[in-house]
Amino acid sequence: MTKTISLSDDAYKLLRNMKLKDESFSDVIKRLTKKKATLSEILDLHSELREVSEYENSVKKIRAKLDEEFKQGFAL
Repeated sequence: MTKTISLSDDAYKLLRNMKLKDESFSDVIKRLTKKKATLSEILDLHSELREVSEYENSVKKIRAKLDEEFKQGFAL
């Protein structure tokens, strides 16, 4: 059974950008709505992290922030 849905242009572009090469839009929606996601699926949700160097820089920044917060917690 097939249903027709309406999407805004922005929503369509987001969905299209998340679509893998041989994947239908239905497949994209099913993949994205699973309760468990793989790291690659999570990264696909954050297009700014698609490049490895950008991902590594983001992880380093988060790690530095967590390390600082951890140190501050022990200083109290």
